[in-house]
Amino acid sequence: MLKALADYGRLMRAGTALVRHDVILPGEYQTRLPLPARMAGRVLRTFGGRAKGRPGERLASALEKLGPAYIKLGQFLATRPDVFGAETAQDLSRLKDKLEPFSMAEARRILAEEFGQEEAESLFAGLGEPVAAASLAQVHRLETSDGPKAVKILRPGVEQMIYQELRAIRRAARTVERASVESRRLEPVKFTETVATSMEKELDFRLEAGGADQMRAISEKEDWFRVPAVDWDRTAQRVLTIDWVEGIPLTRPEALEQPGLERVALANKITRGFLSHAIGHGVFHADMHEGNILILPDNEVGLVDFGLIGRIGFNERRFLAEILWGFIRRDYQRVAEVHFEAGYVPANQSVGEFAQALRSIGEPIHGKPAEDVYMGRILLQLMDYTRTFGMRLRPELVLLQKTMVQVEGVARSIDPKHDIWKAAEPIVKGWIAQNFGPAGATKLAARQAREVTDRLKRLPHVMDAFEDFLEAERARGKEPVRGTGPSFWSLASLIGMAVIAGFALAQFA
Repeated sequence: MLKALADYGRLMRAGTALVRHDVILPGEYQTRLPLPARMAGRVLRTFGGRAKGRPGERLASALEKLGPAYIKLGQFLATRPDVFGAETAQDLSRLKDKLEPFSMAEARRILAEEFGQEEAESLFAGLGEPVAAASLAQVHRLETSDGPKAVKILRPGVEQMIYQELRAIRRAARTVERASVESRRLEPVKFTETVATSMEKELDFRLEAGGADQMRAISEKEDWFRVPAVDWDRTAQRVLTIDWVEGIPLTRPEALEQPGLERVALANKITRGFLSHAIGHGVFHADMHEGNILILPDNEVGLVDFGLIGRIGFNERRFLAEILWGFIRRDYQRVAEVHFEAGYVPANQSVGEFAQALRSIGEPIHGKPAEDVYMGRILLQLMDYTRTFGMRLRPELVLLQKTMVQVEGVARSIDPKHDIWKAAEPIVKGWIAQNFGPAGATKLAARQAREVTDRLKRLPHVMDAFEDFLEAERARGKEPVRGTGPSFWSLASLIGMAVIAGFALAQFA
């Protein structure tokens, strides 16, 4: 009961902030609202002090004032233009979370708690003042005999604050889903859980260290990005230490004013590097805003802050590659078919009508100069059709959608004429050839053979469970194997599965 009251108190505080920023019943929508709502909106704007800016800008300002949990929520909401509209989604995607740093005394206290007083003093003897501070953590420069390091320390008390705010947000999502039938298509509870799970993982820097190390291993093979090495001896749950990267973040104008910089090549590297990681490996940096991208000498790109790592399975990678390839080739029928094959569009919808909708997205961009074509807008327009065609939220793709829009914005900030379609073509084409050409067909067959073998290994357990079910039915006085009841069909399914599996294995033998 006390937790519920505390949650509602936090939600009231959030509601007050939204009122003051004219987010609830905003003036822009007065003509679409019934009379009582229009009057209520006028009253709220009077108390709110007539906030300025577009609705998305006002919402972003309100979320920034509410703290880190709401900032992260806003960054995820930026992936849902089908709910808020394309313009608002763009405004939310620019959310920043810069704060004043906490004291050196607090930083050393946390280091002592994580490593012990004596070891902390030895390992972090050369710790300098904070050089950057965000809502979750701040970064210090550390001088060591092995060279400079970057030490990221979690903000004091932030775990408890995040958990409390997330609990309130979860309660709000459950209330909305129970009260509104229309909201269930957007799955607010599942969406909120995606946000909450992601944030909770960001509070454990050991997980971030693992993600950074994996990204470094991938980058060493493909050479798209420079990723700093993790100093495992100086890393703990609330402390992450990595090599110091001598680069300039894209948030600073001088990053693009370095001598010898090739903007076209740099923009292509960022787009192709992201797609190569996502499609080629199913792992990608999922927070590629300007503050996390450093421009290094010799046209190299450095990545930092690996608290948010996106992962997609092989099927999702295949669907992404085929969708992009279909748009590049203007094959809208195939793009539509892929959406249905992936289950992104309900089977009761028309493939032809969906292809027609996709044509309305793709055709207007062909023949236009690159600077007039924005992949972000195309993705947002595609999301606009989710309501029309009954498409449901796919939580595993939320980070991918958000990051694709981020990457395009970053590439365009470097090269305003960046053609993301031309940049994407060699990566997508190469991956499709590798995985669906002759060599790819062999790999696919081997993968399917392994899946069939794994299923066959589980078959004895399934049969044991089936026999237990039969015994339970007999104990209740039933004879389940007669007739055409569920047990008969279960047995038939098992036999059929075994026959199909055996046939499949024979094909690969």
